Amino acid sequence: MAKHDTGRVVVRRKRAYGEGHHGGSWKIAYADFMTAMMAFFLVMWLLLLVPKNELQGIAEFFRMPLMTAVTGGPNLDTSKSPIPGGQPSVIPNKNPMTPAATPEQDQEDQQDLQSLENLKQKLENLIENNPVLKQFRPQLLLDMTPDGLRIQILDQQNRPMFATGSARVQPYMRDILRELAPPVNQLPNSITISGHTDAMQYAAGDRSYSNWELSADRANAARRELVAGGLVERKVKRILGLGDTVNLIPDDAMAAVNRRISILVLNRQAERRIDVQNRAGTTGRQVHQLLEELSHPGQAGGATPAGGAAAPGGAPAAPGPASSLSPAAAPAGAASPAGAASPAGAAQPAANQPSGAPAAPAPAPGNPGRG
Repeated sequence: MAKHDTGRVVVRRKRAYGEGHHGGSWKIAYADFMTAMMAFFLVMWLLLLVPKNELQGIAEFFRMPLMTAVTGGPNLDTSKSPIPGGQPSVIPNKNPMTPAATPEQDQEDQQDLQSLENLKQKLENLIENNPVLKQFRPQLLLDMTPDGLRIQILDQQNRPMFATGSARVQPYMRDILRELAPPVNQLPNSITISGHTDAMQYAAGDRSYSNWELSADRANAARRELVAGGLVERKVKRILGLGDTVNLIPDDAMAAVNRRISILVLNRQAERRIDVQNRAGTTGRQVHQLLEELSHPGQAGGATPAGGAAAPGGAPAAPGPASSLSPAAAPAGAASPAGAASPAGAAQPAANQPSGAPAAPAPAPGNPGRG
């Protein structure tokens, strides 16, 4: 049987050209673009509707600092900040920065630093030549800090500065403080006095009389002795009770030298920083307005102020009692002169009081002796 040649079978397949499906993500980008263009043309259209005499006011509004917009003031932003309305900020700053010093202040700061260096050298010479201070040289530490000259009087186990667990000044500690007062008083710089204790706690811990009160009482007792030695009272800017939070020997919280008194002769830069911190937040006028509102809470709305009775015939109500405390009504532990804050219940034995000063109550019984 003859074979039939069917020939070669050729299958032609049509090739598909083009890319695969991309998911349509371009639609989202296109929609965002169209939304932005619509907003832009809407703003341009609204600006065309505004009269030309009002365009200047709109421009000044956007140049107005944020602080001025909130509190009122000049419309133009004269700040050097690259961010419009960036200075000053309406957000309270717990750690305000000290303003940049002027060239005159820089020169004064240099002179002040030199004066503190001279005072340090003078105190070193005084300690070496004074028979009273020379015997206590191991307990006196002088060093320069970023805030000024620091004079630290250290405690020793065999020669404590204060009676155990109290703020009664030992006689030799009284002599040291009164000898240091005259040279410190020669400079116009203010001082701060800090009290430190070791980590030994009272029986009641921090619930009653504790290391916080003890350190503050000892710093205040040191202030009294400095004033008795001739220091001007207004030179004391702050009295600090730091307890056992700042140890001189961090690895040994019970070390005797951790019990100390630090006298810091402030430089001008530190004084300016403290003044800025104390003034930050509220001006004197705002404080006065706040006190008026607290004294007469319902006066603006026609309500009767607290503590006052409404007068007949629609007359304004009599104001209530004054909100400020008289000196006789001040609570125990109120701030002592020049910012000295002694906590309530602070122990001051009679032996520690200067002549004519009343003795403060002693610590609660049951507390063990401590340094």
